[in-house]
Amino acid sequence: MVRVVGIDHLVIRVSDYEKSKAFYGKLFSFLGFGISDEYPDAIGWTNGKTRFWIGPAEAGHKRRHRTGDVGFHHYAFGLRSRKDVDALQAFLIDELGATIVDPAGEYYDDYYAVFFLDPDGLKLEGMKYGERHAKAARRRKQRRKAA
Repeated sequence: MVRVVGIDHLVIRVSDYEKSKAFYGKLFSFLGFGISDEYPDAIGWTNGKTRFWIGPAEAGHKRRHRTGDVGFHHYAFGLRSRKDVDALQAFLIDELGATIVDPAGEYYDDYYAVFFLDPDGLKLEGMKYGERHAKAARRRKQRRKAA
């Protein structure tokens, strides 16, 4: 049976290539990604596990994305900790001037995230799932060992 082992890459088209290249360049540098490849009409970043590419939209197809349209809803970056989610939000506001759609907070049980928009209105997310539950499990295990 064929098995998917991960998501290799995502490619999005952008209305203003240079503006988006600057936005994503700063964002991915902050998130620990480096440029994997660059061509005249595309650039990709990687963290060694996944790649994210942008390229210019075709002429005549340069309208902003509207949430609720058919297609892409959002892309979530899994972060190491809630503290990293908070740091990302501060970076988005202070360094990128990004639009925060939903501020850093708990959106589901032990699901902490910040939601924001890229220059074309595509929704992105930085999130951490399970941190509180993992800490509680470690404390229970330590108490059992001590008893």
